[in-house]
Amino acid sequence: MLVEINCETDFVARRDEFKGLAQDVAMQIAACSNVEYVKVSDIPQEWVEREKQIEMGREDLANKPENIREKIVQGRIEKRLKELSLVDQPFIKDQNITVDELVKKSVAQLGENIQVRRFTRFVLGDGIEKEEVDFAAEVAAQAGVK
Repeated sequence: MLVEINCETDFVARRDEFKGLAQDVAMQIAACSNVEYVKVSDIPQEWVEREKQIEMGREDLANKPENIREKIVQGRIEKRLKELSLVDQPFIKDQNITVDELVKKSVAQLGENIQVRRFTRFVLGDGIEKEEVDFAAEVAAQAGVK
């Protein structure tokens, strides 16, 4: 897990409070595997439009009037966007606040602007290609059978 959190000075970056914030944000990312973006505004508009089309085609909305269907779909899309956004997630240590509110508390405490810029999640074994082998053929080859 790599997470980039920026502050204005190296003095703040060395403080235990800032290091604790970075650790908490990293734990949040590790705990929420569905988080893919830092903010809702980072999510590509093409993805949003595609999700909207999928939601509009759902069977449970077929009998609803167009204006009601639009509002339902908008609500579903907004909920999904918040699920994908790190700063909109409820903080794992305190479900009453979001990660954004946690960062704002740190800003107030440290007296300096702090931003979560980006993150990358690494999954153990991800990207490793496994060689597919026919076990029966391998045994036959070792035994010298054709």
